[in-house]
Order: sequence, then C-alpha cells, then structure tokens
Amino acid sequence: MTTDATKPRAIQWEDIKLPAWLTGLIGVVGIIALWWILAATVGSNVGPGRVQAVPTPPQVLIEFFNTGWEFYLRNFSVTLAEAGIGYAWGNGLALLLSALVLIVPRLEGVVMQIAIITYCVPIVAIGLLVVVIVPVPAAGEPSPTAIFLAALSCFFTTVVGALLGLKAADKASLDLITVYGGSRLTQLRKVRLIAALPAILNALQIAVPAAFLGAVLGEFFGRVTVGVGPAMIAAQQALNSARVWDIALVSGAVALAGYGLLGLLSRAIAPWSKGTAK
Repeated sequence: MTTDATKPRAIQWEDIKLPAWLTGLIGVVGIIALWWILAATVGSNVGPGRVQAVPTPPQVLIEFFNTGWEFYLRNFSVTLAEAGIGYAWGNGLALLLSALVLIVPRLEGVVMQIAIITYCVPIVAIGLLVVVIVPVPAAGEPSPTAIFLAALSCFFTTVVGALLGLKAADKASLDLITVYGGSRLTQLRKVRLIAALPAILNALQIAVPAAFLGAVLGEFFGRVTVGVGPAMIAAQQALNSARVWDIALVSGAVALAGYGLLGLLSRAIAPWSKGTAK
C-alpha cells in the first residue's frame, strides 16, 4: 500500500537550483533582450528631429569601438581622479568624526546633524553654490566642485556605518579595559576598531559608486571641458544617443568594478564579515 510519504512528489520551482553564474547570465540576456525590444518599438525615431532615443545594443557597441579607447581613457581618468580625491576626503573626515564621537560622546548629536544635513540637502543646490565659490580649474585639471560633491556623496553613509560599527563592540571587553585603567582612546584602539571593521568596510564599499556619481554630477556644474560629465553633455547636444548610452554603460561598469574591488579587499582584510572564514 502506497502512503503519502512514499508517493513521488511533483517537482516544485524551489527544487530547481541554478548556479549563480547561470542565474546572472540569464538576467543579463533578459535585460539585453528587453533593451533591444524597447529600442525597436518605443525608443525608435522619437521627438521633433526623429532621433532614436534608445539605440540597439549593436549600435551602442559599434559606436563604442568607433569612438576609440583614447576618448574614454582621457575623460574617465579625470573623473576617476576627482572621485578618488573626494572619496579620500569624504571618508577620511567621516571616520575621523566617528572616532571623535567615541572619545567625546557629547559631539554625537552635532556630528549626526551635520551628516543628516549633507544627506538631505539636494546635491544639485549644493553644486550650484559651490561652483560660484571655487575657482575654475585649468584645462584637464580635476574640478574642485566635482571633488567636493564626491566627498559629500559618501560622507553620510560612512559616518552612519562607522558609528554603528564602533558602538557594536563587546561590552565585556570594554569593561575589562576600563577596569585596568584604560581610557576611551584605548577602548577605541583595542576593541572598537576591530569590532567596527566589517561595518566600516561595508560603508566604504557603498561609498565607491556614490563618490563616482558625485564626481560626474560635479562636472555638470564645474565648468570643465574634460571628464565624463562634459563628454555626456557633448553627446547629448550632438544628438548622439549611442554615445550617451556608451558613456552611461561604461560609467556603470567602472562604478561596479570599484565596488567589487573593494569587496574583494574587504574579504581579504576581514573575511569573517562575509562569512568566508572557516
């Protein structure tokens, strides 16, 4: 007699386990297919000038190679320099203020208010203000406006991540240092920094694409002639939609590469933060 326990069970969707690389490949193919359909239907020859707003993937690929590597190297090198400088300043100041809060707890309210203000005020309004204050950079030089907005874009995330990590330290370890006469600075060096390392690394990883985006936005206001922002504006004015898409896709790839690179660095520095430790 066949019982319910011995009856063959129908295969459910949750029983199908696909490798991660295959799932990613299916997602990429699906996005490209949807993009191609939109380019052939909705985005085909629209607007007063009958401009193709959404080019097809082959058109974007052909335009990329026709433009040449020098174009992307020249423009992205400037934007990456601005994003890198802003990333260092923004995250450095955020980590410094977070550590200062642990040493002088009364400053926490002030630091959090500053962080919230930098996050809530529209970055476009700040960009318009900064461009009036800072000098115009020389041709090919990094834009101070782009650097400032890159630093501003990653400040809030790093402050919040660092403070949450620093406060997650084991209370028993902190009490032990206090019993042996250790100061708040000793607690910070011996316990809190180690406990906060995973959270800080996660915040720094998120700050990578944020800094790049801030640098690109800063170039729209920074009165510069070289960079991702000016290149995209020139392509838009020339109604070259394929080049606009090329620049946007390369920007996404660069930001994603920086995010992934810092993720690998985080795994090497603190493998327990990603569950890779055995």
